[in-house]
Amino acid sequence: MTFQFLVLNRYFSSSPAMAAAIKNVTVIGGGLMGSGIAQVAAQTGHRVTVVEVNENAIEKAKNGIQNSLQRVAKKLYKDKPADAETFVKETLSRLHTSLDLKDAVKDTDLVVEAIVENLDLKHKLFSTIDSVAPNHTIFASNTSSLSIQDIASVTKRKDRFGGLHFFNPVPVMKLLEVIRIPETSDETYEKMTAWGKALGKTTITCKDTPGFVVNRLLVPLLAEAVRMLERGDATARDIDTAMKLGASHPMGPFELADYVGNDTTKFILDGWHQKYPDVELFKPIPLLTKLVEEGKLGLKTGEGFYKYDKGTK
Repeated sequence: MTFQFLVLNRYFSSSPAMAAAIKNVTVIGGGLMGSGIAQVAAQTGHRVTVVEVNENAIEKAKNGIQNSLQRVAKKLYKDKPADAETFVKETLSRLHTSLDLKDAVKDTDLVVEAIVENLDLKHKLFSTIDSVAPNHTIFASNTSSLSIQDIASVTKRKDRFGGLHFFNPVPVMKLLEVIRIPETSDETYEKMTAWGKALGKTTITCKDTPGFVVNRLLVPLLAEAVRMLERGDATARDIDTAMKLGASHPMGPFELADYVGNDTTKFILDGWHQKYPDVELFKPIPLLTKLVEEGKLGLKTGEGFYKYDKGTK
């Protein structure tokens, strides 16, 4: 897993071939992931509408996307400021915002849900738009831990439902996990995959299993590292060094846990444990629970397994 900013021109072409019929995209949730998905879609020629709950959230999403676009433009057009300005302007012209959920899905080809990891809220959202969105509209969730089948259960379009799991930061990370449930039609799967490729992503196909591919391997790795520390097998620093130098990982498990957020790791493990109580790897970890209860969530709070300077990003 890498967090270096890799800028490749083909990922930010403003006029690629569209993925089948997917031209209009609605992203529900303008947080870190939703904004990133919206940005990449707008960069690649799609008309995008970001839906949020209030004006403050809308402004925050717009500012975040604009700042990110300017960084991208600066890298792409180092000695061509006019081209950089055009790139940003044209991308933003394809980006729209809305507070009206039902109106935002009335003329869309794809809905990507990127709200909080709460099944009840996702059910409410998809139930609300199921009868409003056109028949051809594909619904997708960017969930990283919940079951796509469970999310889709409230809709009448399970054949047009799947998962599109992006990685943070979306404009940088190359991978896109495309998840299909048994009811997902071949046409829906092919359109989602083609759209992902049109964004410049490398797509892989996953079944609807806990954590799909990346998180199913990654979260238990982080959990086992914490258990090693809890037992006193080695220090956090030595475990990180071991995985970086012995397994060529760009970040050690504790560095990564602090980057992701210890609350996020705990949330995922708790959800999996609730659904699969007999799986040993998913069982709660007292040390992780203690850190979260103390507010030591990692980089975002200034302390997790390590301490960070206030200016650290």
